[in-house]
Amino acid sequence: MNRRNLLLLIPAVAFTALGLLFYKGLSGDPSTLPSALINKPVPAFTLPAVEQLGVPGLSDADLKAGQVTVVNIWASWCVPCRQEHPVLMELAKRGDIRLVGINNKDEPDNARRFLGALGQPFAAVGADRDGRVTIDWGGYGVPETFIIDGKGMIRHKHVGPLSLADISGPFDKKIEAAKTPLP
Repeated sequence: MNRRNLLLLIPAVAFTALGLLFYKGLSGDPSTLPSALINKPVPAFTLPAVEQLGVPGLSDADLKAGQVTVVNIWASWCVPCRQEHPVLMELAKRGDIRLVGINNKDEPDNARRFLGALGQPFAAVGADRDGRVTIDWGGYGVPETFIIDGKGMIRHKHVGPLSLADISGPFDKKIEAAKTPLP
């Protein structure tokens, strides 16, 4: 093979390699996106309550109370959040966890109407009006759900809406694992 043919082959090989890299990156399960915060403490934050919702706001101190906490980041304008909501209502019935929410980039009236229409599963809801706390948590969008152990360590991140199969299967296993302290 002469030098000219080799020079023509290099771009074709590079293009193929790049195409395979993109395919591999885009063909995975988006609910398993890696998080640099797994097994690290929750970021420091304090969020006020959603006005007139009747539950308190949320802070990092609330997530270090000794009980496994599930933190759901949601918004009233999010269609997958609406689809996920019956699953959260079911999850809230568990007596061994605390379910809390972070309302992301939402208007208080819209958040209240959303929960008023679909049910209020959260023990606390922090209003993240500018989305800064969601970004600090490594959030890509809504909905996202985190499992926090009793010491305030992030043990699992689920991207996208939870399903009934999740909360009785893989997500449930992650909750159970969070009950065991990290070494």
